[in-house]
Amino acid sequence: MAGRDRMTIEDVVRKVLRDEHADVIRESVRAVAHEIMEAEVSDLIGAERGERRPEDRVTHRNGYRPRRWDTRAGEIELQIPKLRQGSYFPGFLQPRKRSEQALVSVVQQAYVCGVSTRRVDQLVESLGLRISKSEVSRIAGLLDEQVQAFRQRPLEGRYPYLFVDAKVEKVRDGGRVARKCVVIAHAVHESGRREIIGLDVGEAETEAFWRDFLRSLVARGLVGVQLAISDAHPGLKNALAQVLGAPWQRCTVHFLRDLRGHVRKDQHDVLGALVRGIFTAGSLQEARQRFGEAIGQLEARLPKIAAMLEEAEDDVLAFYAFPAEHWSKLRSTNPLERFNREIGRRTDVVGIFPDDASLIRLVSMLAIEANDEWLVGRSYISKQSMATVLSAPKEQPLTMTIDDQEVAELVAA
Repeated sequence: MAGRDRMTIEDVVRKVLRDEHADVIRESVRAVAHEIMEAEVSDLIGAERGERRPEDRVTHRNGYRPRRWDTRAGEIELQIPKLRQGSYFPGFLQPRKRSEQALVSVVQQAYVCGVSTRRVDQLVESLGLRISKSEVSRIAGLLDEQVQAFRQRPLEGRYPYLFVDAKVEKVRDGGRVARKCVVIAHAVHESGRREIIGLDVGEAETEAFWRDFLRSLVARGLVGVQLAISDAHPGLKNALAQVLGAPWQRCTVHFLRDLRGHVRKDQHDVLGALVRGIFTAGSLQEARQRFGEAIGQLEARLPKIAAMLEEAEDDVLAFYAFPAEHWSKLRSTNPLERFNREIGRRTDVVGIFPDDASLIRLVSMLAIEANDEWLVGRSYISKQSMATVLSAPKEQPLTMTIDDQEVAELVAA
């Protein structure tokens, strides 16, 4: 019987050792793999190679197909037997398939962590494997299905509070390196949980771009916005008014930074203490009183700062129209600032993104991770507290001129 003539593993290794010029380990692995494949195919078709058993034969051999196999012993060119009917894949390569899946996960995770394709290539090679930079990029592209689903998912329920902000990153575009904006929308759902509901990349923070971005959120189901929080970018502010029509809260952190930009460095601490006291007042009335006092103190020494304060009063105090327990969470875009810093930590490693898609891919995966953490963690605002805001009449939205008595009634409702 032909099967009796098949070499054992010991025979294969002994044969390889007789060749003084052979790469013993690699050739041994190749030869053993060949014998394993021959044995598996013989069992599959019901006949050894060259054996005639028409009554039991399932199919016939039909040549070989090459396949590169990267191992710790080096690259091996396998000749995998082909069948006339059906297909065959070596059983010993099945674990390799799982390891390839694990490798895909490693590369994806490395990419999400901000590791460049070149460094991923070096990492993979250090594990005894081989993969090109183009292959790393291809593997990273497997994330795009998740990214698309995340960015196009329908928004269900109401989102009373919306935070929007932008971060600048370097991206290659048309043979040059451009500074592009990653815009991110972070919202608080009616259930009290926070969620990143959208992101995009644009050439610049133009009003038209912001308008299109906000409209895309509305098209996906964004409703119920009662307060939008952002910095004082004119294009963004106008787009928020046009698309959402909700009251606007100017980020107090950005506002204080703007004020400090107009005074000497040795005046920063005094100015900061004066302005921050306004935003920690116990009521809207007290905040307005502190506003007036601050303007009075600054008019003589820093008239420009006093004028800026007076002009921004209504915009930076809008959060006082809402329940007191929400104030610290509404007066700035700090929740997004923290997320932006996390993006920066990853993108600093990359430096320059090859295109918009790669930037969107990275930021989207970070957003997915953040949403997953927030979904299983504590609510950003309690559901009971959110009910106070949701019960406000829609035809008469909360405004920034509400007095303390109305706030007390709102909280008690």
